[in-house]
Amino acid sequence: MKILVVDDMTSMRHVMLNLLRSIGYLDLEEATNGWQAFQMLKKNPYDLLITDLNMPKMDGKELLKEVRADKKIANLPVLVVSCEQDKSQIQKLIDYRVNGFVVKPFNGATLQKQLQRIEKQNQQRRSKQAAER
Repeated sequence: MKILVVDDMTSMRHVMLNLLRSIGYLDLEEATNGWQAFQMLKKNPYDLLITDLNMPKMDGKELLKEVRADKKIANLPVLVVSCEQDKSQIQKLIDYRVNGFVVKPFNGATLQKQLQRIEKQNQQRRSKQAAER
C-alpha cells in the first residue's frame, strides 16, 4: 500500500512515518502542506492519503475537498489526523466523504485499526465495482 503522509510539522510527519513503518507499511512518501500533496496526488498513484487538518497553503479540509472534486483521485481513501475536536469541523469532513479520523495524540494500535477499517472499505468497494461490471 502506497501512502502519502501530509503534515506541516516535520516532527509529526516523522512520528506518523515511524508508526506506519512499525506496523508494516513501508511504501511511504511525505508532503509538507496540502498544496504540495495535491500536486503529488495528481502525478503519482497512491492507495491512501493521511493528512493533518491544520496546515498553511492548503489545509486538510481543502485538500480533501480538492481530492473529492478530481475525478481521477476522487475515490482515494483519506484519513485525517488532528487535535481538532470541534463537531462542526468533523461534520464538514464527513460531508466531504473522509474515510477516517484520528485525534492526536494516538498510538500505533489506534492507527492500525483505522487503516484496517479503511482497507476493508476498499475491498468492499472493489468487490461492488467488480460485481457491477
